[in-house]
Amino acid sequence: MSFRAELIADAGEAAAGEEFFRSRPFFAAEAVTHSLRIAAGDAELLAPLLVREIPRTDLQDAISPYGYPGLVATRATGKSERAAALDPAEIDFSETGLVSVFIRHALGPPPLARTSGRNVVQIADPALPLKTRGSDRNQVNKNRRSGYDVRLLRGTEASVEDRAGFLLAYEETMRRTGASEQYFFSSAYFERILAAPCTWLVLAHAPGGEVAAASIAALSDGFIHYYLSGSTDAHLRDSPMKNVVMRLIALASEEGLPLNLGGGIAPGDRLEEFKRGFANREEGWRTSEIVCDPAAYERLSTETPPAGGFFPAYRAPAG
Repeated sequence: MSFRAELIADAGEAAAGEEFFRSRPFFAAEAVTHSLRIAAGDAELLAPLLVREIPRTDLQDAISPYGYPGLVATRATGKSERAAALDPAEIDFSETGLVSVFIRHALGPPPLARTSGRNVVQIADPALPLKTRGSDRNQVNKNRRSGYDVRLLRGTEASVEDRAGFLLAYEETMRRTGASEQYFFSSAYFERILAAPCTWLVLAHAPGGEVAAASIAALSDGFIHYYLSGSTDAHLRDSPMKNVVMRLIALASEEGLPLNLGGGIAPGDRLEEFKRGFANREEGWRTSEIVCDPAAYERLSTETPPAGGFFPAYRAPAG
């Protein structure tokens, strides 16, 4: 094998300054534990990881934090750039002590070969003609005339009341959509996220002054990311999130960067269709599923029911 991987018990190794998905506040919020380092010639690849105990064993595996943290190449100059795609089969992962690693890549060409197409995300790119549906524009204008007001704040400027308004809208949305527990983040999580200097909080206030919809946006890897958002039950009929998205599109234009609206929970679902109404292009999002210890992976996987493509197979949900 030409390249070697190692696990470093210092999550800060993978921090990359202003890049949100590799910033220390994001690592703290996501409880990142380690950095994965791959020596690749005159460069090295770094990625943040959450190392986990594998139940009923003394073994460990790892997964990227939520979002688009990637595996980023850094050279001796300290400049961050993409490396030529490496074949994971040419990388020796034995020193990591892990059974498997699941890596969420940043948008764009990944530095590893043999990646999986995980999803298609919707992009509102200011370099292209703006695209919005007439019905969406009409709703946004109707809300403005009705007294809805949209504020954009730097994350570090958000008050306790601002964060509480966002949390209410977000939690009501998660309950309404039947989201799993993993998507119910604590107030401390959002406080850490908004401590990153490359974040914004967008709040749509109803005519009565209460928060009706809100979104956190983050700058990372050449995109502004529509990160987490929600609308309150009381104002859902007015679709105030459309006003929030239009403000984020304006922010993207001001910053000269594309806005990553993300995708749906499933291809073609209502969430994807909502985002498609504001997007003018699409981009694929990819992941890497790497088996570091083939013998241990095979043994663990044969002890569990068929995984149906889930990775790692031994963690496939029951039923």
